[in-house]
Amino acid sequence: MAPLPVAEVREALLALNGTGVPFRVHAFDGETVDLVAQWQVVLPAMGDHGAADRIERTMKARMRLVSALREVRVLDEVREVALVGNPPRRGAARRWSRGPSVQRQWTYERGPDGRWHKVVLFDSRAMRDPLRNTVLDAGWTWRGVLRL
Repeated sequence: MAPLPVAEVREALLALNGTGVPFRVHAFDGETVDLVAQWQVVLPAMGDHGAADRIERTMKARMRLVSALREVRVLDEVREVALVGNPPRRGAARRWSRGPSVQRQWTYERGPDGRWHKVVLFDSRAMRDPLRNTVLDAGWTWRGVLRL
């Protein structure tokens, strides 16, 4: 398969908006980044977030299209902020990470049949897989990086 031109790869990534994916892709006119995919979700607090009721998680994939190498370099960032009180407000507990990662969060709920079922609340692959597959289908290389 012949690789698509950079403009078509860019349009294919932007065309993911409105296809039922939980994130948005938008153009970014920066020196190091061409496109940014962002997914923001509020989840129940688990782990060491203190007295937080919920966690606001924002996942970003910053993408740079390198036409000479026919590759998309991707830098992942995840930010978490604890939401406390009623009405919810941002608390002091915060986390930030950068670089390729797979994050999943789930719980178990009793179903209508009375049995326990695993319910996935968050899976970072729901954002990464459609982006990566779009790039690979265009004949380009997907490369996760630690710095753009």
